[in-house]
Amino acid sequence: MFPLWKAILSESLLGYISWSLYHALPPMIYYFPLQTLALTGLEVFAVAFFSPIFLTIGPFWRLANNKYVLAVLRLTMVGSLASYQAPNASIRLLILAAGVSSSLLVQTVTWWSGNSVQRFIRIWGFMLGKIMLLVLRIWYTSLNPVWSSQVANTIILTIGFVAAVEQIHSGGNKSKQETNKTGNVVRQTASHPHWFLSGIAFGSLMFLTLWIFGEVSLISRWAVSGHPHTGPDPNPYGGTVLLGLAHGLMLSFWSWSSVISFALFLIGLASSAGLLYLHTWSAAVAGNILGIFTMCVWPQLAGRFVSCLHPGKAMSTAMFAYVLELFFCVWCTAYKFVPGGVYIRESSHLLLGFIMLCIGVDFLTGPKKDLSSVFEVKSNQKPLFKKSKNYIKLLLWLFVGVGLLGLGLRYKTYHKKLGQGVPKRDFSAMIWPFRFGYDNEGWSNLEGSANLLNQTEADFITIIESDASKPFIGNHDPTMWLGERLGFFTDFGPSTRDHTWGIMALSRYPIIKSTHHLLPSPEGEIAPAISLTVNFTGKLVDFVVAHFGNEEEDLDRKLQAIAVSNLLKTSSKQVVFLGYITSAPGSRDYTELIKNGNVQDIDSTDRDRWCSYIMYRGVIRLGYARISHAGLSDSEVQMAKFRIPDHVDSYVDNDRIVTDPSQVPEDIHFNPRFGSYKDGHNYVPIHHFHMSTPKYFKRTN
Repeated sequence: MFPLWKAILSESLLGYISWSLYHALPPMIYYFPLQTLALTGLEVFAVAFFSPIFLTIGPFWRLANNKYVLAVLRLTMVGSLASYQAPNASIRLLILAAGVSSSLLVQTVTWWSGNSVQRFIRIWGFMLGKIMLLVLRIWYTSLNPVWSSQVANTIILTIGFVAAVEQIHSGGNKSKQETNKTGNVVRQTASHPHWFLSGIAFGSLMFLTLWIFGEVSLISRWAVSGHPHTGPDPNPYGGTVLLGLAHGLMLSFWSWSSVISFALFLIGLASSAGLLYLHTWSAAVAGNILGIFTMCVWPQLAGRFVSCLHPGKAMSTAMFAYVLELFFCVWCTAYKFVPGGVYIRESSHLLLGFIMLCIGVDFLTGPKKDLSSVFEVKSNQKPLFKKSKNYIKLLLWLFVGVGLLGLGLRYKTYHKKLGQGVPKRDFSAMIWPFRFGYDNEGWSNLEGSANLLNQTEADFITIIESDASKPFIGNHDPTMWLGERLGFFTDFGPSTRDHTWGIMALSRYPIIKSTHHLLPSPEGEIAPAISLTVNFTGKLVDFVVAHFGNEEEDLDRKLQAIAVSNLLKTSSKQVVFLGYITSAPGSRDYTELIKNGNVQDIDSTDRDRWCSYIMYRGVIRLGYARISHAGLSDSEVQMAKFRIPDHVDSYVDNDRIVTDPSQVPEDIHFNPRFGSYKDGHNYVPIHHFHMSTPKYFKRTN
């Protein structure tokens, strides 16, 4: 009993490590073109996913089956987790690529080698590793702990080495005879020679599992809408996604007739369409059903996959489909910066349709068996299979219970923090281009971001480039993470299925209503915006936040400025605009916002701006500051302080600029933690006021 438990636990942990590597390499590759907004050539590291192609060559297959070589590959796979502690992004990318290559070689060799029970446990360990990944991400608020904390990285690295050594040792005595029998094992279990079809289906299934179920909050972000009818919040409703995936795995233990299989596929197909085209709760329900279908077919498609006669060809084909679909996913959103992007812009529906078709063809044409039925089980092994299934089910529900506990504790803690804003007339607002939660060195910047946002003491925050729920950015949720850490109300912005780079809003005070907008973008990438109303303890103020297109897209920016000026015009008498508009002060788009939007610039004397702007109407300006990014992002923070007048129709705005903070009341000072007034750029790697700020505003006597 204990050796069996140990084997399942070890394989689950190694499965988690494999999934972690597969999740981590695409964002690490994407980091480099993110710096240049163009392809860099380092995309070639995606070939790490094609390492199984070497196993199509007989001598390489025999070499990889050697117990010493396999041991080195296992240890390399686990050791590559240390890439998180690499000195720079280039070395980290190289180590990650080596880890992915090694993992896929190990996966191919071990799935096609060994006795039936061993192979069964290895494949199920990979599936349970996926559930373990989701559970750990729940406890780390959508982050994978192995990539977010040096302490967690070291602990998981150590446990991973223990699991790898355990599997090396337990397989060592049998490896020689297993190597000799490998060809026979493959032939005995081979139910079909169609490695190409099975490979495409399995690779598509892996990508679907990464793309939509890489984290339990993703379904909510596909379905999200504006306040008050936002749809299900990721916490606690991410728990339904976890439960759906677990129930899908449980259903896979049953055998179905062809009619039931076809009906199940139709349900899965309909649910994928529902996730794309329905809204809020309806879309989320469809996503949960798709989750059940996805995990339900995993064991059957994995069984058909390892029944192929040609392991190297099958796995290489799977990884070809996986990488092709991953790049297609990038092209759908980043189409302006990649060759041929114009032809597949915003085409996620084609990608999801293709994936479902590939899965469906393999699912419907294969034998309707559970995974254990694929292997020729000897009568003396049947009790072991039965025990294995029981332990797998027990471990699955243990993981689910731990995950639900994590969600419950997070939910309770978050809601204790909410609504802590004190009644006041003054408020501060800030804008920051955040670059998906990665710093200038390619590491997660969420901890540093939370510290910075806390220190600004801002009441309302908009963050540009915030949608990291895409698989090539990391499949995590900075909006949820920052909201829970700061105790702020959140608005995710337009859905991740809308193909924007994301824009979020965080508010210390309740968001009463909001509307998500996709601004006109005929040439460039889709530009997002949100219009919101925030209740500052009885005083309602509107906000409009937006991210315009790039400098090169002149028509886009013109149309976007008109659209946003109309939003400002139709807002209440009290409105603040926070936007990234890629235009100089006094330019056409700037003038459109000021004149037709009927707003004022927070500081019209500041001519050294290009991207971020703060404008307002119906409130009194008190202060304006620009804070250097210190490498936490590639862009500075801008923030402003305002006062809500008692009578919006009869008030006088402050019209005189002062830079000496002693000339204004202390309660409107910006946090002195950022230093004092500074001319020009701050190049020292600390967060500091710069660009002739902070400035304060007074009335002329």
